[in-house]
Amino acid sequence: MGVVMQRLMPASSRLHSEAIQFRIILAATYPFFLAAAIVQRVLPRQAPRRGLPPVRRSIFGEAKAMAVSAIPFAFMG
Repeated sequence: MGVVMQRLMPASSRLHSEAIQFRIILAATYPFFLAAAIVQRVLPRQAPRRGLPPVRRSIFGEAKAMAVSAIPFAFMG
């Protein structure tokens, strides 16, 4: 959507459109992050960091966390 069209849209409609785009990108990238999470579980771990408690999520939760943290970069710019 062009910049001119975004300026003409009401703010609530624009936010709804961005939320839909976020969900589509999440659905499209989730399988790749799921594969990355599986590979991380299979490979040997690095030495644990001192002072930070280890966070243990399910593979699916880890994949979602990676996707959600990476996707905002698609909306920058």
